[in-house]
Amino acid sequence: MGFVSLVGAGPGDVDLLTVRAVRRIQEADIVLYDSLIDHSVVELATNAQRFCVSKRANMKSVSQQTINRLMIRSAQQGKRVVRLKCGDPFVLGRGGEESIALQSAGVPFEVVPGITNAIAAPALAGIPVTHRGVASGFVVVSGHAATVYGPILDNVAPNSLTIIVLMGLGRREAVAARLIDRNWRHDTPSAVGLAAGSPQMRTWYGRLNELGTADLDTSDDAPGTIVIGDVVGIRSLSQPNRLTQPKNSLMVGSHPH
Repeated sequence: MGFVSLVGAGPGDVDLLTVRAVRRIQEADIVLYDSLIDHSVVELATNAQRFCVSKRANMKSVSQQTINRLMIRSAQQGKRVVRLKCGDPFVLGRGGEESIALQSAGVPFEVVPGITNAIAAPALAGIPVTHRGVASGFVVVSGHAATVYGPILDNVAPNSLTIIVLMGLGRREAVAARLIDRNWRHDTPSAVGLAAGSPQMRTWYGRLNELGTADLDTSDDAPGTIVIGDVVGIRSLSQPNRLTQPKNSLMVGSHPH
């Protein structure tokens, strides 16, 4: 029997992978990776067969059942399998479903956490998701459907928490309208981070009532993270992180010269 690692690839930058994630990718026989995984991360799997198992909204995708079968069958053949997922495997990434499928099939597995975009995208733009005296908590929702995010947003007191929406660029107008209808301030600071953790990263800043009509550069189909709350205004007090280490400099178990 082989082994499956459900690995979080973080927000995109190869230097933001955990040490364990790098080791598992380098040791893998087979890597099943999401379409949004940066190519520099996939290239770490120098000894593995690599398969893109894309799951994108409104696009032809590999079914979750097929992914589960690939993981299970490969492990039963004695292979070391890495299921490489954007962000963290257990944050809106179906990692829970995959772990249940592996457990039901008697396949040994582990979870290697990654930095979720819900935290990384705001942080890389200099936005804290919590700040003393401003917001003591945050809520993360999927923007796929109003039936999913609606009941959650309806039960958040106006301007009490930071709202983070993943996979919701296409519904940002509906999200903003819903919050305003529930007495969120029209001028609540808001931001949209695109391609976080990559050289193409850019961030839009504005007000909640401008979010729906914001002119966003989505030409490269980059993933987006919406942040709504007064913490967005804190960005002027914080300098965005900038990775200065050269790309492909990551070395596990040694120090670059």
